[in-house]
Amino acid sequence: MTSILTNVGAMAALQSINTTSRSLTQTQNRISTGLRVETAKDDSSTWAIATTMRGDVSGMNAISDNLALSTSTVGVAASAAQSVTDLLNKIKEKVVAANGTGVDTAKIQSDIDQLVQQVDSVVNAAQFNGTNLVNGGSDVDLLASLDRSGSTVSVSTITVTAADLTSATLGIDGIDVTSDAAGAVDTIESAITTATAAGASFGSVQNRLDIQSDFIKSLSDALTSGVGSLVDANMEEESARLSALQVQQQLGVQALSIANSTPQSILTLFR
Repeated sequence: MTSILTNVGAMAALQSINTTSRSLTQTQNRISTGLRVETAKDDSSTWAIATTMRGDVSGMNAISDNLALSTSTVGVAASAAQSVTDLLNKIKEKVVAANGTGVDTAKIQSDIDQLVQQVDSVVNAAQFNGTNLVNGGSDVDLLASLDRSGSTVSVSTITVTAADLTSATLGIDGIDVTSDAAGAVDTIESAITTATAAGASFGSVQNRLDIQSDFIKSLSDALTSGVGSLVDANMEEESARLSALQVQQQLGVQALSIANSTPQSILTLFR
């Protein structure tokens, strides 16, 4: 039965066109943004997971920046420990020389005093971003990682043991080769041992920071890749879908045109 009041064919064709248009709009949005899941309405569960992972990536990037800062801080301390060790070895040369026969101990003492002052100059200058790890300050906890367990997030740190390489603590400010050259040898040996141990400790932390920094970068890349696999659009699939939807839209328009022309045939019945 053909009706001029209810055109079932036109309604079906129009519904098909509307459905195709929505799909076409969605595909065009995916192509323009490169995202399969852009907002929560696209896929709420996937969007929630991706949003959480993006937050973790941001946190990892912040940690990576902080690790770079920490590496520089420890690097300055390690460099200072090395410089102090070098200066102590020079003082040792002077002390050993002072134990010889017929030497000018007063001149040697003057040289030692200058070297001792240089030790303190190095120690006091060995600060980075306000942190000095060789002048007797407190141990420092460096931000190292962001750890997630379900919905709980915590941070882990790397503790750096501070050293005190000032001349007073090393005991070298009391060296006097004009009255006790022999005793000064034991004093300087003890100071060298302390400075060397501090340098080795800072070197170990530097190595750990480098390893952690590489791990954080790899982890950040992995999380970023994971987010991409969840929300990125497959451009090959979207291109094929776009072509198919454009054909469907054209066919739908043609079907609607045919359906709308059907009632016109009724006029022939009244001629």
